[in-house]
Amino acid sequence: MKKKSESILGMAFFGPALVLLTVFLFLPMILTLIFSFTDFFALNPALTHFVGLDNFFQIFHDEDFRQAFINTVCFVIIIVPLQGLGSLGLALLINKVTHCKRYFKVAFFIPVVMSLAVVSTLWVQIYGPEGILNSILANFGIPAQPFINSSSQALPAIAIMSAWQGVGYQMIIFLGGLQAINPALYEAAEMDHATSWQKFKDITLPELKPLCIFVFITITIGAFRMLVQPMVMTGGGPSHSTYTMVYDIYETGTVNWEIGLASTMAIVFAVFVMILTVIQTILTRDKEEKHENKKAKNL
Repeated sequence: MKKKSESILGMAFFGPALVLLTVFLFLPMILTLIFSFTDFFALNPALTHFVGLDNFFQIFHDEDFRQAFINTVCFVIIIVPLQGLGSLGLALLINKVTHCKRYFKVAFFIPVVMSLAVVSTLWVQIYGPEGILNSILANFGIPAQPFINSSSQALPAIAIMSAWQGVGYQMIIFLGGLQAINPALYEAAEMDHATSWQKFKDITLPELKPLCIFVFITITIGAFRMLVQPMVMTGGGPSHSTYTMVYDIYETGTVNWEIGLASTMAIVFAVFVMILTVIQTILTRDKEEKHENKKAKNL
């Protein structure tokens, strides 16, 4: 009787969460998979037909989708080293600060909790022809730059803004890793007259390797999901230079109402993200095993 009442109590706690997961996660995933093999059009669902793999062939021959994929990859290539190395550099600097450390943590973390739409709107003003950035450049005799109004500068400009907005989160992760390093390692290095670079190369980086892999892969996955920034700042332009994969899925599904085609794009995108996740898991596991084996040998 007691076990039965405990089971009922457990289901009472787990039941609502299971219902929410089913309605908002599992069911949409199943419907997306089903719709990806149809020509489902939201404004006329009665004429839906099974089309097999036609949608998959269509999106890979679609110039907009290919351009969106290239733009997304370029964005990732720019933002991953920029945000990853920037967060590591900030963490190293703040870890050395002895006064007002909490203030610097909060100051760099505030953009993370701000709405991306608000941050994007703010940076539209900064990048404007008469914005703060062009005013600063004018003081150095540099002519005004178009930034988000130029097809060659818009994507890097959005990447810089995105790195600024998200760098505080990874900084906190690296700070936690730095504070977990045994101070005795640095004391032993100082006894051997090691330079600051040698301590960073031989102690800090090896100790932070698992965190580095985790941070760089999560930045990559997050970068592939970019949507709000180009939507608010450029509308995917100029000349589709900031049109991304998620933006293409959004436009296809909610503007053109081609749910079948948008579902196919979402499936391709999900598979790509899963591949990245598997790579992250393999790399992290291998690095951690090698790191643990090296520490065991040293002991």
